[in-house]
Amino acid sequence: MLRAEDFFELEASPFKLLFTDTEYVWEALGKVKGFFETQIVPNTAIARKGKSLIEKDLVLCNGEVIERGFEIDTSGKKAVVKKDGMVLEGASIIFAGCYLMDDQIYIGKNTIIEPTALIKGPSYIGDNSEVRHGAYIRGNVLVGDDCVVGHATEIKSSVMLGGSKAGHFAYIGDSILGKVNLGAGTKLANLKMVDSPVVLSIDNVVYETGLRKFGAIVGDGVETGCNSVTAPGTLLSKNVLLYPNGTARGYYPQDTLIKIRQDQDCQNIR
Repeated sequence: MLRAEDFFELEASPFKLLFTDTEYVWEALGKVKGFFETQIVPNTAIARKGKSLIEKDLVLCNGEVIERGFEIDTSGKKAVVKKDGMVLEGASIIFAGCYLMDDQIYIGKNTIIEPTALIKGPSYIGDNSEVRHGAYIRGNVLVGDDCVVGHATEIKSSVMLGGSKAGHFAYIGDSILGKVNLGAGTKLANLKMVDSPVVLSIDNVVYETGLRKFGAIVGDGVETGCNSVTAPGTLLSKNVLLYPNGTARGYYPQDTLIKIRQDQDCQNIR
């Protein structure tokens, strides 16, 4: 019940190698740094030109930077690039006013980096994803395809496997997210108040994670309500619902509903 496949559908994820030879799902957190070193080739140095602040709108397409002669159409749900009146397939937009702090950053196809977003490497942003205004990506971050790192959302040392949405005011620290939606203000706390590694106790079995910083494992189909919080070392299995203003701590099996007073109102929703 604590394996990666108990929480996520991994076949479509570019990060499934993280979970090779792991017994417990959280062990993948210790492999993120090595994954960058062996699996990812950064591609934004040509856009940065040695500067952190992007001073004008740029388009990244087929390994090249386009600096002029394009139009950004923002009339639809998601901005697209047009050149000579035609949509430029696969083009990603790096808006003026965002910060790419170093050359250890990869940006995929059809992805948007909005003004004032700040990205530190090593970081990977997949295809069809959005890093919105005011987002803060602090490094050792893997963002898969079809993801949203939203306004005023901070993420560090974490993995968004794909279809992961954190649209507003979230904190994601040392966590792994599947295809989930985090309500505005969700906080995945990653550091205990006492100076010791995170230890899990599940069904009277104690698991020594060895991790001083460990946020949450958030399985596919999980929904968190606005201003909800998870304590360090929380595991939310598939399709768990965490009510607004609720606090989750420990392990929750599939299809659990967590209300504010979780000790009395935790129940199965199926």
